[in-house]
Amino acid sequence: VGGEAYGTGSNAYRAPCCPDWMAGLPDALPLSRLSIPGTHDSLSLFGGQRLRCQSWSLEAQLAAGIRFLDVRCKLARGELHVYHLCTFQRASLRGVLRRTLRFLRAHPSEAVLMRIKEELPIFSQPGFAARLHRCLLEEGQSCMWCREEVPMLGQVRGKIVVLEALAREVLGIPYEQLSISDAWNVLSLERKWARARRHLERAASGDPATMHLTFCSGNGLFTCPEEVARFVNPRCYQHLRRRGRQPVRWGVVIMDFPGAGLLQLIVESNSPQTSGPITAAPGTPPVPSRHPRGRGDGRHRQHSSTRCSRRCPSGRTLLPASHLRRKTSAPSRAKAGS
Repeated sequence: VGGEAYGTGSNAYRAPCCPDWMAGLPDALPLSRLSIPGTHDSLSLFGGQRLRCQSWSLEAQLAAGIRFLDVRCKLARGELHVYHLCTFQRASLRGVLRRTLRFLRAHPSEAVLMRIKEELPIFSQPGFAARLHRCLLEEGQSCMWCREEVPMLGQVRGKIVVLEALAREVLGIPYEQLSISDAWNVLSLERKWARARRHLERAASGDPATMHLTFCSGNGLFTCPEEVARFVNPRCYQHLRRRGRQPVRWGVVIMDFPGAGLLQLIVESNSPQTSGPITAAPGTPPVPSRHPRGRGDGRHRQHSSTRCSRRCPSGRTLLPASHLRRKTSAPSRAKAGS
């Protein structure tokens, strides 16, 4: 399978190109009914073998068809900067939002889901939620979906759909209440793939109103993200390929180092006419350095209903920072993701 399934080594220098694959999908389709390719720790390009999770730049990922971004931030010197554990990824949340919205202005048929998470929340900085709210308000304007309900595709074309992961505030679709398989701590590559496969099948046959997120990524004491990708991604490719080109709802499939063939299988599972062949476009080579391995949460969470929050005329629920809604009965929180 090789480069069809993962984008490492020589394949890391070129990303596929499928920038408008949502254009042929109906507006009335809920995002929970889509198969969406995504990346784990999407901006993690630095930190050496133990931390690096991607080889393509943000722009290359979006052009390749990635529509779920996993962005980990820390509040430092009054701004939100992108980190993987303690390693700065040479990007800010403002920059990530601007670059993503620039892509969406050029491709208005598309929508991008963005999980925004505080990295290492055990060392949480006071004011993270307020700063996040302010950043979304200032950068997003009317191009952010910050409601709690899962939208129809037509409602969010040209927009970023926020999946929040805050401890006490509600700001976007509550991430913790989706159906998620994130067995990040990999002790056995076979067991890692078995859990991901089971959740993919659960997404294919489960409640279409529930958004399913399957992390094919992982890290561990005796492995690293690239090694996990080399094992899991080809098996994911073969598993999806067995269904042929028939429509299947796989949910959000989240990967490290995805390859062109795997992305195309996910995209084409939405409908037989979704897109043509994925062609090559310039990507971004990896930049090696060194840093200790990552940590995260392997908890599986289920969500089978959506809730409606207060709306405003622009279609956003961005309230003043002092009025962020507090969670009153949130489930127990997970530790930091890998």
